Amino acid sequence: MPKNPFTRGHRRALTKRHKIAVAGVATLGAAAVVLSAVPGNAETTTSEAAVSSAPVKYSSEQLKSRQADVSEQLAAKALQSKAAAEAKAAKANAEAKAKAAAAAAKKKAAHAAAAKKAAQARKAKEAASRAAQRAKLKAATHKSYANNLDGWIKESLDIMKAKGIPGSYNGLHRNIIRESSGNPNAINNWDINAINGIPSKGLLQVIPPTFKAYHVPGTSWNIYDPVANITAAANYAADRYGSMDNVNSAY
Repeated sequence: MPKNPFTRGHRRALTKRHKIAVAGVATLGAAAVVLSAVPGNAETTTSEAAVSSAPVKYSSEQLKSRQADVSEQLAAKALQSKAAAEAKAAKANAEAKAKAAAAAAKKKAAHAAAAKKAAQARKAKEAASRAAQRAKLKAATHKSYANNLDGWIKESLDIMKAKGIPGSYNGLHRNIIRESSGNPNAINNWDINAINGIPSKGLLQVIPPTFKAYHVPGTSWNIYDPVANITAAANYAADRYGSMDNVNSAY
């Protein structure tokens, strides 16, 4: 006699779906018993034997198939959960990167703005300094000076002071007398500079290349102009000797 699959030894192997099926069969058996109690002249009378209440039997292959279905469903859910977790992690990572990039861009923009502001402040300071120098030079040039050696030296000294060029009245006067005897149109046509085609000219006997290189803005570009000649020569002497006061011979 085959063993009943619903005995105590097999009960644990049944799935929820199996249990529902068994319950349905039992219900049908009970319905058959009720119908058998109907009077004999009724056409719908059914004997208890008409409905089989025999227990449903499942083979081991069917049970294995059911178990495999459940395993597949569980595996599918696990994969879905894993995919959802990975997607969530990827989204969080992308958001973190975007946040870091935004912070870096903000920091870079702040640095650029600070550098631009500093550059603007520096330019404004330099412009203010130039304006102050021009004002000093303008104030100096608006003074009245005598049109002679004394006046030329004094005007040059005021410009030199405004430009930060060192030198004294005595230092300028002493070198002017030695170089040109105070003649603003003096020219040397015999020394090595003259032989090279660049003769020394003016009160302090400046050669044209030196006059051009050390010309002081605000003065004339005419090398024979007394004030322009003195100021350019004093600028050159300051660069080479520290001051025209330190010059005691040809320079």
